[in-house]
Amino acid sequence: MASVKDAVKETLVGVSREPQLSAQVKAHFERHSRKDEGTGEMFMTEEDFVAAIAPEGEDYHKIRRDQYAILFDVADRRRTGQLTLQDWATFENLLAKPDAEYEIAFRLFDVEGTGTVKYEDFQRLYNLNKGENSIPFDWDGEWATLYIGGKNKRHDMTYPQFSQMLRGLQGERVRQAFHIFDRSGSGYIEPEDFQRIILETSKHKLSDHVLENLPSLCNITTGSKISYANVRAFLNVIREMDLVDLIIRNATIKSGDRKITRTDFLNEAARIARFSLFTPMEADILFHFAGLDEPSGRLGLSDFVKVLDPSWRQPFFQSEDDATLDATHQVGSFGRKILRRFLESAYHFGLGSIAGAFGAFIVYPIDLVKTRMQNQRSQRVGERLYTNSIDCARKVIKNEGFRGLYSGVLPQLIGVAPEKAIKLTVNDLVRGMFTDKQTGQIWWPHELLAGGSAGACQVVFTNPLEIVKIRLQVQGEVSKTVEGTPRRSAMWIVRNLGLVGLYKGASACLLRDVPFSAIYFPTYNHLKRDYFGEGPNKKLGILQLLASGALAGMPAAYLTTPCDVIKTRLQVEARKGETRYSGLRHCAKTIYREEGLPAFFKGGPARVLRSSPQFACTLAAYEVLQNLLPMPGVDTASDLAVSPTTAGAGGGSMQPSVGLPYAKSPLPYLRSRNALKVILDLDEDFGRPKLPTKTGWLSLSGKNRPRTTTAGTSAGAP
Repeated sequence: MASVKDAVKETLVGVSREPQLSAQVKAHFERHSRKDEGTGEMFMTEEDFVAAIAPEGEDYHKIRRDQYAILFDVADRRRTGQLTLQDWATFENLLAKPDAEYEIAFRLFDVEGTGTVKYEDFQRLYNLNKGENSIPFDWDGEWATLYIGGKNKRHDMTYPQFSQMLRGLQGERVRQAFHIFDRSGSGYIEPEDFQRIILETSKHKLSDHVLENLPSLCNITTGSKISYANVRAFLNVIREMDLVDLIIRNATIKSGDRKITRTDFLNEAARIARFSLFTPMEADILFHFAGLDEPSGRLGLSDFVKVLDPSWRQPFFQSEDDATLDATHQVGSFGRKILRRFLESAYHFGLGSIAGAFGAFIVYPIDLVKTRMQNQRSQRVGERLYTNSIDCARKVIKNEGFRGLYSGVLPQLIGVAPEKAIKLTVNDLVRGMFTDKQTGQIWWPHELLAGGSAGACQVVFTNPLEIVKIRLQVQGEVSKTVEGTPRRSAMWIVRNLGLVGLYKGASACLLRDVPFSAIYFPTYNHLKRDYFGEGPNKKLGILQLLASGALAGMPAAYLTTPCDVIKTRLQVEARKGETRYSGLRHCAKTIYREEGLPAFFKGGPARVLRSSPQFACTLAAYEVLQNLLPMPGVDTASDLAVSPTTAGAGGGSMQPSVGLPYAKSPLPYLRSRNALKVILDLDEDFGRPKLPTKTGWLSLSGKNRPRTTTAGTSAGAP
């Protein structure tokens, strides 16, 4: 049964399959390898390897791109300076392991490939590659001997032992460095010494904002120096960054203005973390660095991202000498902004047109029944045609065929595209103008204004569309009751009415569309957010979007039915013996006098059945199309939350494809980057080119591999 179901699903919606791992590996290898002119075999040099796992154009920021060459020593198992397809496949397989980061570091120091790290090899590699001016580390100290044994009892380290040692190494490096700078043994060091310690031990894990403000840590107390307790608390915050991120996101979602205080953070931490609770000092340190530009103590995601994301950078400021150049850039930037806005408007207009036509076509038969019910008058000459909506639908099919349910659908589809596109675009535009850029919140009167503005703007297209559609919809019943009545085309109706006639009943159309949109759009957005829980950590599915649209359409459609009845009566051509309406007020008075109050709600259920699913389908299709056809150059992940990179004072930028909230770079690159972070816990200078030789990672063989020249031709070369 499952196979049949899968086959049907594949036939209807298609299926995408991941290529086999061997094909992926081979394609990746061939893309970056070169051909040996002597043997004809393909191979990778160190330069090719770096290009494969750390492509040019990425913003490596805290880890230099040339430091990725360290990993070549792990992939080059045979120590030949060249990687074959088998070597590359083995390295790719290693990257796919869940603990790849630590295993890569282990293999780097497992020189003989025996599955253990010898202390002598580890010590020599460490001394060869550490920075010349690095803060000394005592490998004969008490902490180190717990892992590698005393001077006379050294032992090899297995993979679990080695990885656990690396896990605690950073903290021990900081502890020993603190003792070195605390010459008097007072338990305090100068802020500048603290900054040097962190720069040498944790620079690759911290943002520019934190690194540049490290000396300010002394300000969380009344003194001018930094205690060891401050240092340990700072390290604990760094170590628990992922948990801190989760706590902050959950806490800000629950906050009305998307901002939290220190108390909010600690309360949410108590709810989430069972054992790893944060101390008051750790919370003080977090809020100190996050709140340097917002001293109120009430912070949002845009403040915390400067601490949480190591790739966050300060915005660039030009000097006064660059004023002329800056003005030139501003002119070009203004032109690009205008073009960008035009393209964005065209993009949303196109998606809105497709979504609007789709929604209108789905519910058009219901709309036809609604129109004929509203046009039926209880005091008309002759017999009543329909008793209710179901009877109307049945008689339409009987007298005009199934195609009769789609009478006038073509002009409806042509007109509804710009109508819905304008409505959706104007609503998004006005909401964006009044939405708080930091919190993502909007005051409810502004929501009503945005919806009402959208409804008012659409009347330019709605009224001509409605009057042509309605006359096409009712002419089917006229032809069955009045002999000799010719069937008119949409173009004939347009020519007969003229430009002024196409806007007959426009006031009633405004009276209907403005309150409809003012009710619909705020209700739709609140249902998504407050009932279905849409937020930074939750993206709604199609069924939830449909339900939100349908539920929002019910009150909006039914409450505006009286306006729709008046509009229909004004726009339909009066027949012989029927009252002719001279205007909006005359129409309303006449209907009430001749047919009573219930007449204003004729076709109300049919209107709900039509408008509710139509707008549900339209908005669901609009949001699905935005996901399926994202605008080029726009990060689709940002639609889950207000972008922390652009919101808030001070601006700033984040590393592409790596920063919060999600990392989207290829997994080999992410694994390689994380492995380097583990390795750089030993020393920040590992893999950096060293003068005067300009070589990077030094192996125990003493061979310094050249970066660029190996006999061969790049596979991608012409």
